Amino acid sequence: MKTLLSAMALLTASFAVFASSPDLNNWSHVEVKAQGQHVYFHAWGGNQEINRYIQWAGKELQRRHNIKLHHVKVTDISETTTRLIAEKAAGKTSGGSVDLVWINGENFKSLKENQLLMGSFAQQLPHWSLVDQNLPVTVDFSEPTDGMEAPWGLSQLVFIYDKETLSTPPRTFGDMLNYAKRNPNRLSYPRPPEFHGTSFLKALLIELTNDSPCLSEPVDHIDFDKVTAPLWHYLDEFHKVAWRGGKQFPAGTAETLQLLDDGQIDLAITFNPNAVYAAQSAGNLAETTEAYAMEMGALSNIHYLTVPWNANAKEGALVAINFLLSPQAQSRKGDLDVWGDPAVLKDAHLSGSAKENTPFTAVAEPHPSWQSALEKAWLQRYGS
Repeated sequence: MKTLLSAMALLTASFAVFASSPDLNNWSHVEVKAQGQHVYFHAWGGNQEINRYIQWAGKELQRRHNIKLHHVKVTDISETTTRLIAEKAAGKTSGGSVDLVWINGENFKSLKENQLLMGSFAQQLPHWSLVDQNLPVTVDFSEPTDGMEAPWGLSQLVFIYDKETLSTPPRTFGDMLNYAKRNPNRLSYPRPPEFHGTSFLKALLIELTNDSPCLSEPVDHIDFDKVTAPLWHYLDEFHKVAWRGGKQFPAGTAETLQLLDDGQIDLAITFNPNAVYAAQSAGNLAETTEAYAMEMGALSNIHYLTVPWNANAKEGALVAINFLLSPQAQSRKGDLDVWGDPAVLKDAHLSGSAKENTPFTAVAEPHPSWQSALEKAWLQRYGS
């Protein structure tokens, strides 16, 4: 009897969560319920252009839908994942502290596996029909999205250099090591587990292994030490001649841009090929700076927006996502003088410089499990 009652209680709780989900077949009702809601949007806060764009989006949502968007700035979205896991453990099935999350990769996989997402919604948004289906918008680091997150933009790992001081930047990671040896103290990368730093490791590993098929497999199926041996050998050599002797690393992309502008390093790193234009417009980089991808291409992924299962303002979050997929919001996001983040809509729905964002050759991300494995191994070797 006790087991039966427990099962019934679980079923009732599950039904209660399901029943509280918005009816996406009645969008006008979703918009009505969204009015007056406060949406707590957990998103990376390490870039001023992005922060200003989110501020603009908040003003538009307030004006159009009477929704108050609160940007909760996080250093790493894994902080939010940890918070949601804690709320589930505490039995907080409603009234959660997180309404909207900017996410992809390992963090999405973790939320999905732990059943911390509201469920499938992306394809039912009014603006879904405008999304460019030629982009990989239904797969996240090899993990099917199952409609549980909506695409927001395209990210590509590129480097920025100043043409006035560096006429021919390194086009392979092999060339980068040779350049660093000839020019000590002039190159670096962000300190993992900051995601630009981890992405640098992944891109480097892809080149060193000739994009081995094993990188698309779960890391626990692979001889990790054997596959990554060339990576650690490379970094041992690179750190000897890196900025500050490889004893200190930039905190993130913003610091690499500042160091480049200050003339301390010769290459900055970013996951937005058009970040250089926004930085130039803001006076943070010289007009002679330019972004480029490695010869093999640029590590690429789609970044997404999702809603937790226990969000307090689900309707507001969904209306916010739909607005962020609108032609106006996507065109502004892709504006080279605003953010420059490549749009996920079909070109016909874009305007201004957002239509000029031609991506570099894309290199697929490894399986999500490689991220934490690489970070852990890097910290063991170089973190102290």
